[in-house]
Amino acid sequence: MRRILVAGISLMIAELVCAQAYPARQVRIVVPFPPGGTSDILARTIGARLSAPLGQPVVVENRPGAGGNIAADHVAKSAPDGYTLIMGTSSLAISQSLYAKLTYNLVQDFAPITQAVNYTNLLVVHPSAGVSSVAELLALARAKPGSLSYGTAGNGTPPHMTGELFKAYTGVNILHIPYKGGAPAIVDLVAGQIPMMFDNVPPLLPHVRSGRIKPLAVTSLSRIAVLPDVPTLHELGLKDFDAVGWNGLLAPAGTPREIIARVHTEVVRVLRAPEVRDQLTAQGADVVGNSPEEFSAWIKAEVKKWADVVKVSGAKID
Repeated sequence: MRRILVAGISLMIAELVCAQAYPARQVRIVVPFPPGGTSDILARTIGARLSAPLGQPVVVENRPGAGGNIAADHVAKSAPDGYTLIMGTSSLAISQSLYAKLTYNLVQDFAPITQAVNYTNLLVVHPSAGVSSVAELLALARAKPGSLSYGTAGNGTPPHMTGELFKAYTGVNILHIPYKGGAPAIVDLVAGQIPMMFDNVPPLLPHVRSGRIKPLAVTSLSRIAVLPDVPTLHELGLKDFDAVGWNGLLAPAGTPREIIARVHTEVVRVLRAPEVRDQLTAQGADVVGNSPEEFSAWIKAEVKKWADVVKVSGAKID
């Protein structure tokens, strides 16, 4: 018993010393997608403001591929010392049921820090598609089955599953084109290489405002403040259609509690800064900044929710 007690005290002392010394070098935030997408923009917004309070550089590293799974696997296998974090997305919750085999478990292999934002997806089309409403889009898709394609940030991402849910609701035959991130998909959409797309609001907003792409609907149950005239799919007849995504910061499982608490405190302070909150809200994001425990409960609920969507859609990736 004495040996167990001594071992426990030694472990707590080691964690405390580690936390007091943290951070002693550069901290990385790994983003599962290429530069320019929602996760990347958010990570850079937070990272740029974390360096000063942490006293060390905070850099963003993009590791795209496999719907976010390459980055997640890398971070899950990284040392649990607080120097490698991931800007997690709802893609990782979806992957738990979408992929037949995964090398990580979102619930078991990560220590949640805070859920940063929620965001809705937007259904947009290129003007060359010749449609101005969801009704016209559905009519075109039904007249030419399989001829319309929609781009997304990749297999297993929230926009992909939003598209699959859209197909399940409407019965239309449209082709999914996965990209290695939302940014390259948007480039092709704006260029007219693909006719339509589901993606998060922030990276699409500048192109909507410039008139280069046309918004048809948002995928949340309620309209959003930055695009108040764009209807929801729910109000257009797709009853209870609700597909929103999120971003949040996670560390490898086993990261000392004191380090999680330190990072949580600083990140939430950044998110609550008026200029950051205003910036993110203007981009169509809903700022959260909850506790590690609340974020953990959210992740577990998301894994279940998206498993149900995957089952309904029939989507599967080997």
